[in-house]
Amino acid sequence: MARQFSTVGVVGLGTMGAGIAEVFARTGLTVIAVDVDDEGLERGRGHLEHSTARAVERGKLDAAGKAELLGRISTGTSLGDLAGCDLVVEAVPERMDLKASVLAELDRICPPDTVFASNTSSLSITEIGVHTGRPGKVVGLHFFNPTQVLKLVEVIRSVVTEPDVVADVVALVERLGKTPVVIGDRAGFIANALLFGYLNHAVRMYESRYATREDLDAAMRYGCGYPMGPLALLDLIGLDTAYEILDTMYHQSRNRLHAPAPVLKQMITAGLLGRKSGRGFYTYDAPDSSTVVPDVHTPAAASDAVPTREVQRVGVIGTGTMATGIVEVFAKRGYDVVLRARTVEKAESALAKVRKSLERAVSKGRLSEVDAAAVLGRVSPAVEFEELADCDLLVEAVAEDLAVKKSVFQALDEVCKPGAILATTTSSLPVIECAAATGRPGDVVGLHFFNPAQVMKLVEVVDTISTSADVVATARRVCLDLGKQPVHCGDRAGFIVNALLFPYLNDAVKMLEAHYADADDIDNAMKVGCGLPMGPFELLDVVGLDVSLAIERTLYLEFREAGFAPAPLLEHLVTAGRLGRKTGKGFRDYS
Repeated sequence: MARQFSTVGVVGLGTMGAGIAEVFARTGLTVIAVDVDDEGLERGRGHLEHSTARAVERGKLDAAGKAELLGRISTGTSLGDLAGCDLVVEAVPERMDLKASVLAELDRICPPDTVFASNTSSLSITEIGVHTGRPGKVVGLHFFNPTQVLKLVEVIRSVVTEPDVVADVVALVERLGKTPVVIGDRAGFIANALLFGYLNHAVRMYESRYATREDLDAAMRYGCGYPMGPLALLDLIGLDTAYEILDTMYHQSRNRLHAPAPVLKQMITAGLLGRKSGRGFYTYDAPDSSTVVPDVHTPAAASDAVPTREVQRVGVIGTGTMATGIVEVFAKRGYDVVLRARTVEKAESALAKVRKSLERAVSKGRLSEVDAAAVLGRVSPAVEFEELADCDLLVEAVAEDLAVKKSVFQALDEVCKPGAILATTTSSLPVIECAAATGRPGDVVGLHFFNPAQVMKLVEVVDTISTSADVVATARRVCLDLGKQPVHCGDRAGFIVNALLFPYLNDAVKMLEAHYADADDIDNAMKVGCGLPMGPFELLDVVGLDVSLAIERTLYLEFREAGFAPAPLLEHLVTAGRLGRKTGKGFRDYS
């Protein structure tokens, strides 16, 4: 039978410590919270008051419940106050010397059976534990911020943590209404090891001016359904905290992808720590506020400095899911669309797909029958490239094969009128290769729609070194007219979304390959701990392991970054024909 903890101590009343104290008190536990001085206690009480007041405002707690909860938490400035606790959780700043000294002092104060837990997000539990005389009773208890909301708790055991201690702590976490994941002592554990490599990669993109902070964040929110973009998330976490986590991970892993991007250190030195200081990657209206205000880096709204070209008639080349989705998107917004297929039969089949999609929208009440008929009336099929001659914008959406795409662009170059914009929907091939196949490289741009095009809001607008400024401006204006969220980036493998997403997915496969955690725990950690819509293995199986491997190989060949080399496990699964949901077997088996 699991040990029943009744009195718990919390050392450190910052945002995390106060949140942990509140979660314990909500469950009926008696909490003794300690901070270094009266100022720290006052700040901690402020966190508790603010959090519980918000819970009352939202109807999750009544006034009596709030008073009862706060009544279970006593505060002080002496570690001696924790002598009677069954469990003590330290939530002091992420410094080994500080954590070690706190636990060494607690070891002298508390009875031998008191369990010590560290809320560290990256430091070694083993190293923290050896500073006590009871390393077997030291465990990691990594809550996620905001503690009151996020369900995941990583329970970290060292090689000497007693099994009974782990079982007791897991039972406590479940009693708190949280989801425990038990793992070994490794830098970053599960969530941070995967999350911070991705965040660091985003910072490097920003640092190299590959994309703006707004476009980086919008790309991951709209392209992947993430609750926050990477730079906004770093501002929430705190840049100093992020730097310490990355630095610790790098010193343990020696993985260059964990080496903190230099701009992080510069920003920290300048006092730009994120929300808590009022400025980080973004500027906020006050310290600790979530309200972003314009600053010198905020892009101007629609700039009139660059003229745009007129677009009324659009040609779409291709008959697959992406092509027919793009046809529907343009036709719904009032554009006349020419759908070009290789044969009359393929054109009719593609039109039937558009018709079926519109009928589905009508049946769900999203579109009237009259409007659906009008949309379909704007689409005309074509077989010959010459039928595209009067189009203002041509969108190529054929197979992801460079030779095929180049032949399309050569054909378009011969028949399209001067000033027509030629766009490719490629997700991974070089746009400049398509441009080089024409005599008008300045008119060629990437328009990477996401699947399904009718639903997904994001479009990556990709310019090459040859793309004219008015072509980029026109592409952006058209995307906005379609109700899409355009993000602008250069012609580089993966653009924004795939370049950030697939190294993270690859890291997850490497973690599984190393037997550090199983697929279910890794997926749960990222969904519950980080609020992602899907875990990495769920997503890989949906995307297709063969498609994922091809993208990872492209990224590796482009950047020659050792950390981007596809995990051997992924290559073996593809070789074995386990390609994900489409074959019924991937990282998981599907019925």
